[in-house]
Amino acid sequence: MSRVGKKPILIPENVEVKIEGEKVSIRGPKGELSHDVRFEIKAEFKDGKIFVSPNIQTKRTKTLFGLERTLLYNMVLGVTVGYEKKLEIEGIGYRAAVEGDNIVLQVGFSHPVKIKAPLGIKFFVEKNLITVSGIDKELVGQVAAEIKRTKPPEPYKGKGIRYMGETIRKKAGKKAAAKT
Repeated sequence: MSRVGKKPILIPENVEVKIEGEKVSIRGPKGELSHDVRFEIKAEFKDGKIFVSPNIQTKRTKTLFGLERTLLYNMVLGVTVGYEKKLEIEGIGYRAAVEGDNIVLQVGFSHPVKIKAPLGIKFFVEKNLITVSGIDKELVGQVAAEIKRTKPPEPYKGKGIRYMGETIRKKAGKKAAAKT
């Protein structure tokens, strides 16, 4: 049994939980999320807490037990607090701008790169910092990864888009390699 899966999820006062069979819907001040719990796992709402327990004892149930509890917990945090990822742009002439729902990146290509925000995602740009925010943790991470994938940081000068606080291991250039 998973230690994480055994812990109940405490529900704040301003959050509504509705469980209909395998579908769990959670509504809070920031929005509403829903998730289909796997048939091997059972979710129950009692006394202001969500309890997750295995429905069928299989090897697969043991692997999914803690995962389903964590996904439900992330939904509760998302509708109350929300999630955000910050990305840094580094490089001369590299910049980003928000145009409606799109973010426009100018990162050294001959053309600007436009990325459309999916439903529930918002972009904020401040100098060389891009903030991706929303209530769905998985979607926020996916959109941030797509932005980073347009121009990942290169190992010689470190130019590109990286997560805030991410360190890039730099390689020695030709001059340093020739001296050895």
